[in-house]
Amino acid sequence: MKKEEVMNILNKVMHPEIDASLVELGMIKEVNVKENKVTVVMVFPFPGVPIKGMLIESVKKPLEDAGLNVEIKDTVMDQGELEKFFRMEQEKWKF
Repeated sequence: MKKEEVMNILNKVMHPEIDASLVELGMIKEVNVKENKVTVVMVFPFPGVPIKGMLIESVKKPLEDAGLNVEIKDTVMDQGELEKFFRMEQEKWKF
């Protein structure tokens, strides 16, 4: 599978509380595809995000369903990423 196809899948993964995809929110930092293995680097606004496991699973499942072996790596947002995330969160918060 090509990176473009993987990104098409990831662009549909929505945040459960913000009306935006994880890609739009900048939470998908890096995607590497090699044959049928994809490595995704996800960034979170702070350590210990309560829904981190759920968000990781929401990325992993559609990729696995597409027949890929998936590895998720995670890290914390830098200041610029954090500012962008919080701006979008305020604009698109569902509740």
